[in-house]
Amino acid sequence: MRASLIQIAVNEGESVESRRRRVASLVREQAGADLVVLPELWTTGAFAFEEFGSEAEPLEGPTHEVMAKAASDTGVWLHAGSIPERAPDGTLYNTSLLFSPSGERAASYRKIHRFGFDKGEAVLMGRGEDLVTVRLPETTLGVATCYDLRFPELFRGLVDAGAETLVIPAGWPERRRDHWTLLARARAVENQAFVLACGTAGTHARVPQAGHSIVVDPWGQVLAEAGADEEVLTVEFDPGKVAVTREQFPALKDRVL
Repeated sequence: MRASLIQIAVNEGESVESRRRRVASLVREQAGADLVVLPELWTTGAFAFEEFGSEAEPLEGPTHEVMAKAASDTGVWLHAGSIPERAPDGTLYNTSLLFSPSGERAASYRKIHRFGFDKGEAVLMGRGEDLVTVRLPETTLGVATCYDLRFPELFRGLVDAGAETLVIPAGWPERRRDHWTLLARARAVENQAFVLACGTAGTHARVPQAGHSIVVDPWGQVLAEAGADEEVLTVEFDPGKVAVTREQFPALKDRVL
């Protein structure tokens, strides 16, 4: 299976419309990939709190339209990162969009763990409630977003729902980059699953981003890791390694709690 993680820079001065066009072009360049992954809140920037309200869009808004077409044009499964969604009742959510190679929306996921403590996303956005998995021909994806990475019980729930590959778009800050790579490896090891974690590069809302998108195998080995700048990280991996790992070292069967 071939996956491409598009670590884009969400820099100041670029309009959302221009960024959508640029990202769609980058997706189309990944022809031949099975799965393409984008970062969290790439239309606005994960720390651009003051823009969440003005840039929020319906689930089937302009980003949905552009990304659905990019997926179908390229013939890939596309995890289109997340957008600030405005629900019909006015509530904002940090919502991920996943599209099939035909351009149909296969799933959406509202982020469960909101970052910010008593400010930012934590007070501006509603909390999602549902765990989301998506079956691809080669593997079952378990979907999480950024701050979710710090909560292992969410990933146990995804594994119980059949997840074999954990996909995590993020807008992770550079000052906590060590946590990013450490937690990505931990989630892979403890769940005996592949982890595909795609972050943003550059600086937005005066917050330098970590970059360092990473792909980890079920033994915790790093298969590929990006640098700090904008780039596309492409890796080939064997989804069958999950079943082999879980059979050879059946730690998940010894769970008590």
